[in-house]
Amino acid sequence: MEDIGPRRLTLPRTIALVVTAGIIITLAVLALWPHGTMAVPDGARAGELSMHKCDYKTESGTVRAECGTLVVPENRSDPASELIALPVVRIPAATEQPREPVFRLGGGPGSTNMTFPQAGRLTADRDVVLVGYRGVDGSRRLDCPEVTGMRYAKGDLTGAESQRATTLAFTACAKRLTGDGVDLTGYSAAQRVDDIEAARTALGYPRINLLSSSAGTRTAMVYSWRHPGSLFRSAMVSVNPPGHMVWDPAITDKQISRYAELCTADAGCAARTGDLAASMRDAADVPDRWGPFTIHAGTVRAASMFAMHHNGRSSAPLNAPTVIDAYLSGPGSLWAMSVLGDLQLPGSIVWGEFASFAMLDAPAADAFYKAGGDPGSILRSDGTNFLWGGPSGYATVWPDSPDNAEYRTPRSSSVETLLVSGSVDFSTPAELATGDLLPLLPNGRQVILPELGHTADFWGDADASRQLLTTFYNTGTADDSTFGTRPVTFDPGPLSMSTIAAVLAGLTVGGSLIALALLAALIRRARRGGYRPRTGMWLRILTPIPLGLGGWFLATLLVWTLGLDTFVAGTTVVVPAVSVFVGLGAYATWTRGDRPHRRALAVVLGAAVGGALLGHAAGAVLTAPLTAIAGAAAAVNLALVILDLRRPLRSTAGTPEGHVPVSV
Repeated sequence: MEDIGPRRLTLPRTIALVVTAGIIITLAVLALWPHGTMAVPDGARAGELSMHKCDYKTESGTVRAECGTLVVPENRSDPASELIALPVVRIPAATEQPREPVFRLGGGPGSTNMTFPQAGRLTADRDVVLVGYRGVDGSRRLDCPEVTGMRYAKGDLTGAESQRATTLAFTACAKRLTGDGVDLTGYSAAQRVDDIEAARTALGYPRINLLSSSAGTRTAMVYSWRHPGSLFRSAMVSVNPPGHMVWDPAITDKQISRYAELCTADAGCAARTGDLAASMRDAADVPDRWGPFTIHAGTVRAASMFAMHHNGRSSAPLNAPTVIDAYLSGPGSLWAMSVLGDLQLPGSIVWGEFASFAMLDAPAADAFYKAGGDPGSILRSDGTNFLWGGPSGYATVWPDSPDNAEYRTPRSSSVETLLVSGSVDFSTPAELATGDLLPLLPNGRQVILPELGHTADFWGDADASRQLLTTFYNTGTADDSTFGTRPVTFDPGPLSMSTIAAVLAGLTVGGSLIALALLAALIRRARRGGYRPRTGMWLRILTPIPLGLGGWFLATLLVWTLGLDTFVAGTTVVVPAVSVFVGLGAYATWTRGDRPHRRALAVVLGAAVGGALLGHAAGAVLTAPLTAIAGAAAAVNLALVILDLRRPLRSTAGTPEGHVPVSV
């Protein structure tokens, strides 16, 4: 046969080019396009608020609302400060003559204030207003990829090496943000309060109610100290007084002892242990391995602290019943907690905003560590170590705002205030609000809800939470009778840590074996002459997902088994595994005797690496493996189409009768 010219761009090839190029362009846009952030309107001045009609999603469906942009100084202490923009949402009352509005202050720190699905419980006779938190929701977001990336990569979240690396990462983040023109001292609780006050003024409300939760209650306290005349009533759920973003290990052990009492009274739990507190103490000495898999002990204890905050079903599987069941079930369950903690905790916080806000309690953290840190408690204070980075953590390197000095100890307030606490709240124990804050509130009262934990447990009962809040806002007296006493269940439900461990191990091992078997079959067929063009095309469409996932699962198994300090969904794990499996699979379904081999294989693998890198950059933390697979598959198919087009078409003259060369 002789070359008779280039191949034609047929309809199938045209479709393949368009589809693969479209996928690659989409991934490139996702990877390179700036994330959607607000912008300060041209010509805007501090205090201006523009509003427009919009929709807002609540637990009962989408409701009509007003959305807008509030313009404020980044640092009110600096006359030359730049301006920043913050989002505002107002969900109007159902009545034409509403009462004083409720301004919502969510928890964190490092979390958005724009998500409040329970808003509809309060809008029967009052507006609900959300003002975005500076550093999280506005035009300047204090992301610290240095911190998130390091924590994903360093294995045990509270190990000594991780703590040292955390401090270096916060140092690098602060330096980068400052170099970008961000005034980190402007992201204080006091400045946040003045943002909300600016929104109140712009919206024309003479006085407002506050509804705060967890760390948001600290914002409510500072609001009552700075602008008491602007407030009608303030309801604080899960109260965090000054100095207590550092958890007291003695109180944590006391809370575990309370669960031990409840366990003794529960037939199922009592049958598993005669002393829950002692069993948890023993299990907290976490083994290094479950079979071949590495367990990160510090991650397990840190995840345990966060999960013990709640005991309601809505918080499963990271809630108290699941943790208790895991501690009574053995190493497999603890390994599952280690895996979930490593996956979830590092990326759950906007670390720059967290650090700026939490510097309020930097002296308390310093005092805790100077006193020796954890005294030998059950959970070893690894929750505190995760948040603060240990005795030489970010509080030693992050800029501290001068605004913080006067708000580091509790102060009196005459604002009518309701303190709502759960009796087994690990994060914000009821006795702290009782002892530190209530005596300073002449118009305050506290409601302690039996056997409830942190904020999510309060919101778990829609009717009871509505009744308590509306009676307080309407009359100043809270009716908590609808709550009653909700018994703590020790049943972890269908998603116990034992079940999760079995699923994780089975999925990764099974997926790896399937991918290896599939790849071996494809290669074997390629060595025997290859696939028909149409069959090969469909295989290149259908096999990237099982091959890519299986390759990633195999790499994940290696990380878990060897205890490597790298993130299983990170670039160094996902990209090589996905590239090799998807690239080899695509090549095996394409190659035939009439096609070049060595050069094509190199081109395909190179395209797979480039596509996987692009796809990984386009995805979020836990979706990055899937977008990497999409990128690798699109890139190799595009490369193969181009290779086919560049390969010359050959004459059929002289070929045996009945043989017709084919091409894709």
